[in-house]
Amino acid sequence: MIHATVGCVNIVLIGMRGVGKTNIARRVCFLTKRPVMSTDVLVEYEVGLPIPQFVEQKGWAAFREAEYQVLRKLCAMDGLIIDAGGGIVVDLDAAGHEVFSDRKVDLLKAGGKIVFLSGDMERLATKVAGDPRRPTLDSRTSAIDLMRARLPFYERAADWTIDVEGRQRSDIANDIAARYP
Repeated sequence: MIHATVGCVNIVLIGMRGVGKTNIARRVCFLTKRPVMSTDVLVEYEVGLPIPQFVEQKGWAAFREAEYQVLRKLCAMDGLIIDAGGGIVVDLDAAGHEVFSDRKVDLLKAGGKIVFLSGDMERLATKVAGDPRRPTLDSRTSAIDLMRARLPFYERAADWTIDVEGRQRSDIANDIAARYP
């Protein structure tokens, strides 16, 4: 059982694939002694499959629903660092297109501060290309186009934006830990 710091807001790290959320979350954990919870790891645990296999078998809509159910559990706790998957700010409309997820962002904002880790989209798209742990998001859209489409969603959800380009992960973690001790 995780025993988070009572009355302490969650720190939620959002951003595109490959921006460094997991690395920075671990560093903030070390600095603040808060537990880190990864939405992607918890979804895999809950559904009993790696995300690529789950998405292949059940589809993205089922994944987004599983992600929402994990968030409901996480947001009932406080004092966590939440390492959110890259699509945490999206849901799918009836046609299967990504739209801003009011339900997920509202949950995150209710008990936490959302930090958007922003990075160069072309660098990030190149970094994550071909990674088997990262399933194809949308076969009709390139990774860079998808990142561009999500950018306003990240910006809308964020309480604070940090540009990671040219910065050490340790410096970014120090900034977050200083702002949200």
